[in-house]
Amino acid sequence: MIFHKPVLLKQSIYGLSIKPDGVYVDVTYGGGSHSREILKKLSLKGRLIAFDQDDEAKLNICSKNNFLFISSNFKHLKKFLKLNNIYKVDGILADFGVSSHQLNSKERGFSIRLDGPLDMRMNQNQNLLAKDIINEYPEETLIELFKNYGELKNGKQLASIIGVQRSIAPILSTKHLKSIFLNVIPKRYTNKTLAKIFQAIRIEVNKELDSIKLFLNQASEVINPGGRLVCISYHSLEDRLVKRFVRDGNFDGNNNTDFFGNKNVPFKKIGKVQIPSSNEIINNSRSRSAKLRIAEKL
Repeated sequence: MIFHKPVLLKQSIYGLSIKPDGVYVDVTYGGGSHSREILKKLSLKGRLIAFDQDDEAKLNICSKNNFLFISSNFKHLKKFLKLNNIYKVDGILADFGVSSHQLNSKERGFSIRLDGPLDMRMNQNQNLLAKDIINEYPEETLIELFKNYGELKNGKQLASIIGVQRSIAPILSTKHLKSIFLNVIPKRYTNKTLAKIFQAIRIEVNKELDSIKLFLNQASEVINPGGRLVCISYHSLEDRLVKRFVRDGNFDGNNNTDFFGNKNVPFKKIGKVQIPSSNEIINNSRSRSAKLRIAEKL
């Protein structure tokens, strides 16, 4: 199954600075493209552990002896590594966001292009669905979601429209959800605004930002000194968390220094933020918003 065209593949593998006998983690396995490139650089003594919470990712598992797949969200990184007697690793790769496979599966409800149920779960075993948020969350909560997770300025208007429409009939499909906004969004901003609405709902369904925070804190504990953390983000909310954590060791942007003014941070930045080339964007339009950051454990 082709899950996802790998984004910034060469740059991310290079950023890991792989040691043949090292232990590495791909916390967003998907179709396994990044993992397979990591495995090519490992000896038989090296190990790769892969995480993915989407059951359909299991269809892509490779059969190498030095590969271990863990069916879980990366927020449980430390727990599952410990269960497998792994306490330290030499590098971690995270490719955040929604896979092409998830976007192209109308029954998953991620896409603004396809009509499907309001689902949006990355882990299909969890209980909270997008339809629950749309039909049950108070309007005040929806306003905050659109503001904080969609970076939308008209969240109050959008939440009010949802409130009116759901009082008439439940909103259960992506097509229905899109239709209620079409008269209030200027045509030239339609796709961009709908994408932000869907993003806000999806982040809430999957608690994505909370998971990234938990993951980054745990990554700083399990990566060996000199080991690498490579993160690919697709929107400013994800990227901001990675940038701040590498720079400040926290997520609120506060300068984390000791008594003498020295920075007390777990990582140091390696190089500048990287973005896809024009050729990659032409060949894979979904890579256009990607940003890659590399950090080394101190």
